[in-house]
Amino acid sequence: MIYTVTFNPAIDYVVFLDGFLTGEVNRTRREAVQFGGKGVNVSVMLSRLGVESTALGFVAGFTGQALEQYLTQCGVRSDFIRLENGMTRINVKIKAGEETEINGQGPDIDDGALAALFEKLDHMQKGDTLVLAGSIPGTLPGDIYEQILSRYSEKGIQFVVDASKELLSNCVKYRPFLIKPNHLELGEIFSKVLTTDEEIVECARRLQEMGARNVLVSMAGDGAILVNETGAVRKIGVLKGKVVNSVGAGDSMLAGFIVGLDKGYEYALKLATACGGATAFSEGLGEKEQIDQFLEQL
Repeated sequence: MIYTVTFNPAIDYVVFLDGFLTGEVNRTRREAVQFGGKGVNVSVMLSRLGVESTALGFVAGFTGQALEQYLTQCGVRSDFIRLENGMTRINVKIKAGEETEINGQGPDIDDGALAALFEKLDHMQKGDTLVLAGSIPGTLPGDIYEQILSRYSEKGIQFVVDASKELLSNCVKYRPFLIKPNHLELGEIFSKVLTTDEEIVECARRLQEMGARNVLVSMAGDGAILVNETGAVRKIGVLKGKVVNSVGAGDSMLAGFIVGLDKGYEYALKLATACGGATAFSEGLGEKEQIDQFLEQL
C-alpha cells in the first residue's frame, strides 16, 4: 500500500480578473476551486494511474469535509484525523496578469492529533511506501519528518520525500528510497546556484553520499535528471505545450515515477514526465488520456 501524508491540505479559490486594484471593488471573469496539498495531489494522480493509496493528514471544519468528498469522488481512500477546531485552510489565488497569492494558516494540530496520526502509521507493513511531501505547519515540531522516518526506519518501509532545504537534507540519513528536489531547492541545500547539468548531478551524488538512494531533480523548462541508486544518470527533456498551471506538476511527476518503477527507471522517468506535463498544461491535475498521449510522444 502507498500512504501519503499532507499535514496542511488546502482548498485553492482561484479568481481570474482583467486587472486588480487595491481598495476597489474587483469583479472576476471566472473562478475555479481546486483541492490540494502535495500529498493529496500525489494520491489523486496515483488514482488516475489506477494505483490505490491512502491519504493521511489533518482536516477540520466544512472545508475539511469538502476535501474528503473530493477525494472520494477521485477514487482515493482517505483516513484523515478530524480536528475539532478551526478549518482546513483556503488559499486565494488572484490571477490578473501577475499572480498574487493569499495563503491560509490552517488549523492548530495538538499533541493528541499528532499521536493519532502515528497510530495510523503504525499499521504500515514491510514493503509499503510512505510519501512525505510539503511544508510543515507552525503548530507541529519542525523535525516531524525526521520523527516519522526514525520511528519506521527499521520496518522495511519505502520512504519518498519531497521537501526543501533543511527539511529535506535532514531526512537523507534515514536512506529514503526517493527524494525529489527541484534544481533551485537542490542548490539551496548546498548554498549554490546550479547552472549546468554537471553541477546538478554533483549535488545529487552528494545527497546520495549522505544517504538518499535515488534523486530525481526537476528542472522546469529544462526537463529532469535522475541519479539512481546504481549510479546511472538519466536526463529527459520537457514536452511541448503551453504551461497554464505549475501547481501540482511536481506532485504529478512524483506519482508517475512511483507507478512507473515496476517497469524500470527508464520508464519511470518517462511516466513521471508525462504526468508532470499533463498537469502543467491543464488547469488542474492531468487526466489519464493526456498522460497516455504524452507517453506516446516520449
